[in-house]
Amino acid sequence: MTDSKYFTTTKKGEIFELKAELNSDKKEKKKEAVKKVIASMTVGKDVSALFPDVVNCMQTDNLELKKLVYLYLMNYAKSQPDMAIMAVNTFVKDCEDLNPLIRALAVRTMGCIRVDKITEYLCEPLRKCLKDEDPYVRKTAAVCVAKLHDINAQLVEDQGFLDTLKDLISDSNPMVVANAVAALSEIAESHPNSNLLDLNPQTINKLLTALNECTEWGQIFILDCLASYLPRDDRESQSICERVTPRLSHANSAVVLSAVKVLMKFMEMLPKDLDYYGTLLKKLAPPLVTLLSAEPELQYVALRNINLIVQKRPEILKHEMKVFFVKYNDPIYVKLEKLDIMIRLASQANIAQVLAELKEYATEVDVDFVRKAVRAIGRCAIKVEQSAERCVSTLLDLIQTKVNYVVQEAIVVIKDIFRKYPNKYESVIATLCENLDSLDEPEARAAMIWIVGEYAERIDNADELLESFLEGFHDESTQVQLQLLTAIVKLFLKKPTETQELVQQVLSLATQDSDNPDLRDRGYIYWRLLSTDPVAAKEVVLAEKPLISEETDLIEPTLLEELICHIGTLASVYHKPPSAFVEGSRGVQHKRLPPRAGSGESTESPDVGQSGPSEAPPAVIPSQGDLLGDLLNLDLAPPTATVPSVQPSMQMGAMDLLGGGLDSLLGGDIGGSPSMGAGLGAAPAAMPASLGGAPAVGGGLGDLFDLGGGVGMPTGSYVAPKTVWLLAMKAKGLEISGTFARRGGIIQMDLSLTNKAMSVMTDFAIQFNRNSFGLAPAGPLQVLTPLSPNQTIDVSLPLSTSGPVMKMEPLNNLQVAVKNNIDVFYFSCQYPLSLLFVEDGKMDRQVFLATWKDIPNDNEAQFQIKDIHLNSDVASNKLQGSNIFTIAKRTVEGQDMLYQSVKLTNGIWVLAEMRIQTGNPNYTWMCWRRPHVRECVSQNDSPVIS
Repeated sequence: MTDSKYFTTTKKGEIFELKAELNSDKKEKKKEAVKKVIASMTVGKDVSALFPDVVNCMQTDNLELKKLVYLYLMNYAKSQPDMAIMAVNTFVKDCEDLNPLIRALAVRTMGCIRVDKITEYLCEPLRKCLKDEDPYVRKTAAVCVAKLHDINAQLVEDQGFLDTLKDLISDSNPMVVANAVAALSEIAESHPNSNLLDLNPQTINKLLTALNECTEWGQIFILDCLASYLPRDDRESQSICERVTPRLSHANSAVVLSAVKVLMKFMEMLPKDLDYYGTLLKKLAPPLVTLLSAEPELQYVALRNINLIVQKRPEILKHEMKVFFVKYNDPIYVKLEKLDIMIRLASQANIAQVLAELKEYATEVDVDFVRKAVRAIGRCAIKVEQSAERCVSTLLDLIQTKVNYVVQEAIVVIKDIFRKYPNKYESVIATLCENLDSLDEPEARAAMIWIVGEYAERIDNADELLESFLEGFHDESTQVQLQLLTAIVKLFLKKPTETQELVQQVLSLATQDSDNPDLRDRGYIYWRLLSTDPVAAKEVVLAEKPLISEETDLIEPTLLEELICHIGTLASVYHKPPSAFVEGSRGVQHKRLPPRAGSGESTESPDVGQSGPSEAPPAVIPSQGDLLGDLLNLDLAPPTATVPSVQPSMQMGAMDLLGGGLDSLLGGDIGGSPSMGAGLGAAPAAMPASLGGAPAVGGGLGDLFDLGGGVGMPTGSYVAPKTVWLLAMKAKGLEISGTFARRGGIIQMDLSLTNKAMSVMTDFAIQFNRNSFGLAPAGPLQVLTPLSPNQTIDVSLPLSTSGPVMKMEPLNNLQVAVKNNIDVFYFSCQYPLSLLFVEDGKMDRQVFLATWKDIPNDNEAQFQIKDIHLNSDVASNKLQGSNIFTIAKRTVEGQDMLYQSVKLTNGIWVLAEMRIQTGNPNYTWMCWRRPHVRECVSQNDSPVIS
């Protein structure tokens, strides 16, 4: 009778009977009882009450019984830690048993008992097993180190087990080497910053030697380890590839994919003109093709990996198109994946057989597959220009079949062909219009409406066709409504006299009768454009459209590189980086391919160079979010246009504001310029109440004296602390904090970019809207490495003042757009005007006097600066650090008066008088210039004095 009998009993009082049997003197009865206990445990019964009785059965020479008891211990040790200590002595004894199987069993079980109280007792037995004479025990002990590290990492490091594990890489037995590599890789994943796998040519040679002799799973561990090594040069890379290549013929598909991963990575370092490079390309194709003869599930995994390989190196499989032709009995998930790879491999050389195959697929019975096949024909037309005419002809043949869903898919793809090849295939429009009544899917209806609107001048009854859609306007999907609105406006602009009533009708339906905000907004925009400036409306609505790209679903290059490094794992099946679906700290290391041979890049460079124009990846059609940048005319390149500086002439009046007192100042005490802050301390004080909690950079005038908690620069300029400008919740996980500084005459924007999302962020760019002083990036945003989840990168962006100028409200407001691989994000911030104070702002005394006398009284503004505990000399020095220059000083009735000049980057001068009463912490600051400028000077430049 089989062991299944142990799972059939359900009698009551079983625990009591088992307890008696476990304590029996007869070995067979005891073994039977333990089997019953394990059976009960397996089906979910609680047999923890038998813990001491089962543990007593450990003292036996019977290997089968010992295995069963150890199995029970692993399951219940965590819930009975105090009782589990009883088994420690037996473990220690078993680790010294003459039978290597028992020694290995003991050390394996020790690693699986996750109880802190027991771990310290296991160190000595584990140390002995790591140096055991039997390789089976050593390989088991190597894995146990990784398990123990997961329970208590500090203990493993203190006991020196990691060093012992590294020594095992040099072991004479290949399985010990493989397990040591597996254990070190596991530990390294949970501690990304530790350099446990310190790979060097000698270690690599040992691993490659062991590769030929260990089991298939050992080979996978070693190959994965090799994939993380960066060869010194192309010769070493070629040597490794030569020794890994035989693994391509292995029977296990996981070994094959791991070998492909290593070769794909090291090929990056091989020159393309090398003979071996071409040989390697030829050797990679057969194993990948062989994988497609396995069962469907394995085929799917292989196809997902091949999809990545084809995107990176299509030349590997360019002659293997027929392998990807669909079989009648393939599951739908395999069919769709094969179809995708067929399109990627389509070229002028094989397009004829591809089209013939796709046309055949379009007559299949599986609706989803047919739809994909019809779309694939359209993608072929867009990708291979020479085949476009043949593709259009094939699509017209399919339309003649009058199969509803085929017709609708064909119309959708013909719209894309029109976009790719304008004024070339419009002769087919008449055929499309014949099938107008059969369209019932939103995407197909929207495509047909677009065609009618775009080519309205060629369709005699375009107004009637669009009017027929308009009858059920409110029943249509949003996609159709938006397309219909745009198409009728296009028609009106092309035939205004005939379609005035039609356009008024659609605008009324879109704005007054619709509750969809997108539709309403577009309706109002068109209405206002048409009513105010028909010429502008024509330029906007009938503007020339950009051609669509050949590939619409290419994986972003940086992500593709990372996924190539994860071939043979779940990441390559999901086409997502591990950080997107693995929780916790593991799996978030971002791997990259080494730099391409001859590219001249360092290994730290974030982008792998492509040699020659033919290597450039095809452009990818941006997603809906990316199109926002185009919609708002966002130019993410650094600005090149310069705007001449504004040099307004000063208004001169005839009034002496100081009653003749200024003349005597020219020989008076001039504010000096000793180095800033020597031996000085500012008394802490509260910010002015009028500015409390303002999030903008810079506070009131008091902060000129550094009361805002900012950072004093060595040059004397003040830098406000960073504040959050863009919240992560509003930017799909990207948080941006920042401040502004002026260093050595250069304006800089200091940014902290934090990734609070689950995916890597790359391809950062920045652009400013037009602003009051023409601030613009002086160069690209230098984020040199991908921004990983939970990582923060600090970037300093130099700014120029040569950008487009437009007065903002408030004057120092700055609107910013930041783009990355996820989306375009917008925020606004305020910069301190002291940023724009130039170093040559000290006015000549005679010019100051003449200008001062001639300024009208209307240009005066007075401000209070509170709680500043500095004397006039210190205040003058601090202000000079931020280019607010003291021209003269005098004392009247115990009150110091400082006369100051400031020059802005656009040539505007600001003259000021500061009154400081000894013992009074409140200053009076009066400045003269244009009202909006002086207002901003007072509100934003106070952070400088400190």
